[in-house]
Amino acid sequence: MGAQKSIHAGRAKIDVNVDFTHKLCTSLMFPAFRDTSSPLSLVIGSLCIKHPNLFGGSEKLDVSWDKGLYDSNVLVAFRRPRPEWRPQQCFFIQHSLSPEIGVHGTPYDNFSRSGSGGVNLSKLAVGLDLSEPASSKWSSTTSVKFEHVRPMNDEGRLITRDVDGFPVTCSGNTHDSMVVLKQESRFAKANDQGLSHFSMQIEQGIPVVSKWLIFNRFKFVASKGVRLGPAFLLASLTGGSIVGDMAPYQAFAIGGLGSVRGYGEGAVGSGRSCLVANTELALPLNKMTEGTIFLDCGTDLGSSRLVPGHPSLRHGKPGFGYGFGYGLRFKSPLGHLQVDYAINAFNQKTLYFGVTNLASSS
Repeated sequence: MGAQKSIHAGRAKIDVNVDFTHKLCTSLMFPAFRDTSSPLSLVIGSLCIKHPNLFGGSEKLDVSWDKGLYDSNVLVAFRRPRPEWRPQQCFFIQHSLSPEIGVHGTPYDNFSRSGSGGVNLSKLAVGLDLSEPASSKWSSTTSVKFEHVRPMNDEGRLITRDVDGFPVTCSGNTHDSMVVLKQESRFAKANDQGLSHFSMQIEQGIPVVSKWLIFNRFKFVASKGVRLGPAFLLASLTGGSIVGDMAPYQAFAIGGLGSVRGYGEGAVGSGRSCLVANTELALPLNKMTEGTIFLDCGTDLGSSRLVPGHPSLRHGKPGFGYGFGYGLRFKSPLGHLQVDYAINAFNQKTLYFGVTNLASSS
């Protein structure tokens, strides 16, 4: 359910979009053949305001607000027009509040689910994005931002330690601050026979102030898709590592939808390094439905002991896991609906529901 309104102010037009919908959570899951008290839908509210000509020179202002049952996000972005051959600038301010389950969450039901560990992250970021003009099949983005992170408990109070008494920040205080320089490069190629995709992200913490975090973090994603008659085979490899200063919430979390299915979010492990492989074979059943079989596996490469406070080891996470199963993909006016049935290494069966590319009501 949504509403859209255009307001004319002089030469400018302001687009206001309000959307309150019930949708399936993108990472909702529950063990198969078992009743659960978790709701199948979450109330989602969003507000988007766009001004295409803020100062009369085609400057664009976007303001968006998203509110979920447990999280929220506010983003203000300002873009100035520049020649196409020059990097496009975007100034932004963003604030988000969300549960931190991937690292501090508690796994249960043979690691098929993850519950709240009582840690939530409030993040404030201010920065600048520079998008380089795309050349051939390559594109790149450079950004610099100041980020202020404050851990909170479920009651909204600032905390310095988790429920087990271990620090949740790198500084030991109620917040971490950092200036991060990020470089991202992307390659994409697609045709009727398949696709190739590669992306690399490198983040560098800059020591503007001695107490701010200094680190280097990189992550890559490589994907290859090949058409095999009517079927399509997609394989991907994701990895990353971080060196230098580190708060526990910066660890790579392994497990869950989009990682290793059959496990809860972060239930495989969380470490300074990670490697995740995914393979999926899709076969069309009709114009609106596809059937899939998949195999996922992931590892923290033994790096969970290097995370401050050792949250993964304290929760008994295995550090390596695999999941396999089958699923269905539906195309609908609401978006792409995804249903996956997965079995993990402990023979625990899990059913996932997901929604991607949700269309906004107009």
